[in-house]
Amino acid sequence: MTVRRLKTYTGQTGYVYQYYFVGKRSALAGDPEAPSREYIFDVTSDRKTTFAISVCLGRAALDAWAASRGRTLSEPEQYAAVKLRLMQAFDEILDMLKDGRRLRLDAEALPGLLASIGVD
Repeated sequence: MTVRRLKTYTGQTGYVYQYYFVGKRSALAGDPEAPSREYIFDVTSDRKTTFAISVCLGRAALDAWAASRGRTLSEPEQYAAVKLRLMQAFDEILDMLKDGRRLRLDAEALPGLLASIGVD
């Protein structure tokens, strides 16, 4: 049995989210975000309804990062960027269940999110 760390985040929208990381996988071939890595989190804002949120980190974003920085992002750095994207959505999207189930982390957003925690 896998023990998951339940984390809490208070969004600027006023909702308090509880979430945990479920896992990651390569996006399916038919997925519009492919090729990308899909990170999956289970989330609740009311402790009654739990739903999955996917954050897709695109191959193009990783390639652009590597080309501009001369190095690839490590696995922990990739996870940090994905988690920051999730928190950004908690801050900006009023109804995560309806409007925030699939999030995208692209080449434009990646540098800014990582710069916010000092990764360059």
